[in-house]
Amino acid sequence: MRKILDSTSPVLRKKSRPVAKITKDTVNLVNEMIEAMKHSKPRGVGLAAPQIGELVRIIIMNFEGNNIVMVNPEIVSGEGSCVYKEGCLSVPGLWAEVKRNAKIKYRCINMKGKVIEGTAEGMFARVLQHEIDHLDGILFIDYLEPGQEIELDEEYPLPKDLADRLLKGSK
Repeated sequence: MRKILDSTSPVLRKKSRPVAKITKDTVNLVNEMIEAMKHSKPRGVGLAAPQIGELVRIIIMNFEGNNIVMVNPEIVSGEGSCVYKEGCLSVPGLWAEVKRNAKIKYRCINMKGKVIEGTAEGMFARVLQHEIDHLDGILFIDYLEPGQEIELDEEYPLPKDLADRLLKGSK
């Protein structure tokens, strides 16, 4: 089973390439992502392919026990804003409030190659925005400001560069 990369991995700072065609390799990668997320500690609700080392535009989300797979997802438009506490499997043990669009329109391809368009709000919109950020080399910690209140779990060490930026106020 693949390990989820932590925030110090340079892979997580690279832009992912689009998936040209759904193949057996695509299906295998999605299954590996589902397994990695299922066994993650802490438990996650979303995972992007770069988080397991694959620079392709695939994300998975799990809501109410259902896996949602999106290939080449993109945000078409966004409106409003909301602030909510986020965490990330690549930055385990850290939670902080992040401002995002309250409602978004998105487009993606499903595993059958069909284009899907929809509108999302609430937690679904938040997770979708978070995971698409991963595909562009952006982590939720990039939205945090020096001195911003964060929540830390003692079980997980805070990466030194992040601690320096957040706790000492350097950006």
